Amino acid sequence: MTARYRVGITRDILDSRGEPAFGPRALAVLDGAPDIEWEYLPEVVRELTADHAAHYDAIYVNMARTPAAVVARPDCRLRVIARHGVGYDSVDVAAMTRAGVIVTHTPMPMPRPVATIALTFILALAGKLVLKDRLTRTGRWDERMDHMGVGLTGRTLGVIGAGRIGKELLRMARTFDLELVACDPYVNAVELAYIGARKVDLPTLLRESDFVVAIPLLNDETRHLVGAAEFARMKRSAYFVNVSRGPVVDEAALISALREGRIAGAALDVFEQEPIDPANPLLAMDNVIVTPHALCWTDECFHNMAMTGLQSIVDALAGRAPEFVVDRTVLDHPRVRAWRTTPVAPA
Repeated sequence: MTARYRVGITRDILDSRGEPAFGPRALAVLDGAPDIEWEYLPEVVRELTADHAAHYDAIYVNMARTPAAVVARPDCRLRVIARHGVGYDSVDVAAMTRAGVIVTHTPMPMPRPVATIALTFILALAGKLVLKDRLTRTGRWDERMDHMGVGLTGRTLGVIGAGRIGKELLRMARTFDLELVACDPYVNAVELAYIGARKVDLPTLLRESDFVVAIPLLNDETRHLVGAAEFARMKRSAYFVNVSRGPVVDEAALISALREGRIAGAALDVFEQEPIDPANPLLAMDNVIVTPHALCWTDECFHNMAMTGLQSIVDALAGRAPEFVVDRTVLDHPRVRAWRTTPVAPA
């Protein structure tokens, strides 16, 4: 019997052995749905196309972009784009909504892993971990007195973007007796006060903080939210951490601030261009820690993301509203209402 629905999984989720990076157990979510047959896309793609939308009812997407052109043709059968991750800036959500395509993401598994990497960066910067590793490896043991770390007690952590991840970081940071401030126009000051943080505006946060961590979603409001003017407001002794998306920061301004000593250092898991250009000056700076948009990737994190994301596909194709829909107005789209109430077999 031919399955009713076809599901594709982007091939960039596979490791070098050809195994899913999230582990095989999560695939049981799809295997247990009798109306679904699934496969990995034939090749790694940086961007989905209208051909993919004509072939699949749902696509589980890791890094590939999903522009409006994907749903522009009349032979589009696509019903679901499920993002493996909390961010959805790589998807033209408005175009998907107009076409009656549900976009889901996986926010719930992310707060602890991403907050943990932000805290890892803070601890590494404060202790000058990477620099001291280099001293040890290059026979410069006696230089250690010249590279004193920064104690955390009484220092101030400023978090830009106090959503689920930001709040989790603030809760975790209390262990280190840090003063906590946060900037987020959409979060209630009382809610932040319950976890020991003070709500402030961005200039105040930058002026007061010894560690500034950027964790907002990337959108039109937050693109280049942190630039030359913002770095100029920071303490010269302060460190900047970005674990959100690269374009939240004006990278050229960050490079200038680091070169000119306007801030003490930075730790970055994300960049404006990914993969990062090997000639990027950030890679040659001793006071910068860089990781390849992957520091939070653990077996636990990826498994939980895949369980959530694949279940959203199963739910949608079974006519149920997935739990984490990016734009819930799509559920009222005539096309979506039609197949949610009376699923039709694909052509």
